[in-house]
Amino acid sequence: MRVGREAIARLLGGGVRVESITDLGTSHSWTLHRASLSDGREVFVKAAPDQPGVFAAEAAGLRWLADGAASSGSSGSGSPPVPEVLAEDDRMLILPWLPQGTATASAAERFGRELAAMHSAAPPAAYGAPWKGFIADLPLDNTPTRGDWPGWYAERRLEPFLHRAAVHLGTGDRRLIERVIEEIDALAGPPEPPSRIHGDLWSGNVLWTREGRAMVIDPAAHGGHRETDLAMLALFGAPHLDRVLAAYDETSPLADGWRDRMPLHQLHPLLVHVALFGAAYRSQTVDAAGAALAALR
Repeated sequence: MRVGREAIARLLGGGVRVESITDLGTSHSWTLHRASLSDGREVFVKAAPDQPGVFAAEAAGLRWLADGAASSGSSGSGSPPVPEVLAEDDRMLILPWLPQGTATASAAERFGRELAAMHSAAPPAAYGAPWKGFIADLPLDNTPTRGDWPGWYAERRLEPFLHRAAVHLGTGDRRLIERVIEEIDALAGPPEPPSRIHGDLWSGNVLWTREGRAMVIDPAAHGGHRETDLAMLALFGAPHLDRVLAAYDETSPLADGWRDRMPLHQLHPLLVHVALFGAAYRSQTVDAAGAALAALR
């Protein structure tokens, strides 16, 4: 989508002018841009021709995570690790431009503590969220549910995306994942109340800034299980992951066996990848299902 200066300025309001726009490529159905404003600020712009609800969900999630983290008063930085939403509509989302830095061990430890604070702050009353959800540009069922997490995860996350991914999976693959769903109560570990989670926290959605901290972007935020975010960080690897996890566990101790449950939490995002990108992620998805079921032995 071609983004005009006038459209950005109009959405931002306040008489600001856009001095220049740099195109940064594409991601899923979106184009990405960096814009310089007349007041000296630089902003990040994500744009799409027309995707009702996608940018509204992302903006709602960012604001919700920030509100919860800010209410805890324990992040140690005076602000949550979530960028401010400057403006959004059905065609654009505008955030502050965050100059990138290096992922250091100290920044990773700080991130672990801040993520733990975000998860423990202002716990939601239910799993899900009061807005229509998306992960990438696929719909995500956020219907709020006050039941337990295993049933919610099976019904709202695993079953819909197994259906979406089924065309790229063999009969045995599908049956293996169906077994995970059938055994979900035995696999899920001790009960946990809902936490405010990012929901898509793979390493590409963690931006390491020049200020020596990590900021989380592109959420599929909802009330969920806090182990989900940690499992997502581990899924494709993250810088100084051991430091992040150790600092998190020190700040907000995790239930015994949480590392063994990572494959269970990774199964949903892997099914999302199969649905989006096809059979290239089939083997990893099947391996995660098998690893999740290994807990029954």
